[in-house]
Amino acid sequence: MSQIIGNLSQIGGDYDALFCDLWGCLHNGKQPYPAAVSALQQFRRAGGRVCLMTNAPRPNQYVIAQLDRMGVPRDAWDLVVSSGDAAQDAMFAGAVGRKVWHIGTEKDDGFFTDIPGEWANAPAISRVSLEEAEGIVATGPFDEANEAPEDYRARLMMARERGLVLLCANPDVVVDMGETRIYCAGALAEFYEELGGQSLYFGKPHPPVYDRARRLMDLGDEARILAVGDGIRTDVKGAQQEGIDCLFVTGGLAAEAFGPDVEDPDEELLREWLATQQMAPRYSIGRLR
Repeated sequence: MSQIIGNLSQIGGDYDALFCDLWGCLHNGKQPYPAAVSALQQFRRAGGRVCLMTNAPRPNQYVIAQLDRMGVPRDAWDLVVSSGDAAQDAMFAGAVGRKVWHIGTEKDDGFFTDIPGEWANAPAISRVSLEEAEGIVATGPFDEANEAPEDYRARLMMARERGLVLLCANPDVVVDMGETRIYCAGALAEFYEELGGQSLYFGKPHPPVYDRARRLMDLGDEARILAVGDGIRTDVKGAQQEGIDCLFVTGGLAAEAFGPDVEDPDEELLREWLATQQMAPRYSIGRLR
């Protein structure tokens, strides 16, 4: 049974570093959670290091700029690693060809235009129509507020018939933008696989993003790492696959499953729900604090 705790400080001293999710843990897409910010600041003051690990489909500098606009103080974290960073590496390495059909919005243009130094001399990536494409890059729906994966059936079936591979820059299926739930690139990638297509994933729960975080933080094999997140299929599954402990934030995506008090999950409901998910985070908490 996952141990329910009231504050990160109860267990923080047992860990050298946190791999902390953003959306649903540190902010709601519009504003930060003050208690979560305070918890990370306290962890760092005690000597711990914080990597904000997000499935945002943009290079980390765009994520940092968003955090700054929200008012998340920089003393709450040491490093930001995004799925966009890992997915960019794969795209510029040619994982889905050099001519790609981009599914996503203008806010993700930096994924293509902000070329990392190590890829400065790589052959150019061109965004083209589906008919001309050698592969697909999905950063999210064209219209996040109104579209669902089913809206892409005809186009994705055409892509499948042509044998195109889809690179998913954000394995999240859904996130909550304030009070509104929206689909992410992960939903499109999964739908494409259901149609018989092939998708490649580079954020949580897949290894490349964890490898990048360890490398950039210079964490040795003996480092004690705690993953913090509200995504059972991304944060918790990723931690389980990486062999690291996890603090599951119940008050995020699955909040309605654990009773009426988002800050105080019902222990029996949590136990039953985790059993159905076949996941066993070491710790759980209503909201990060």
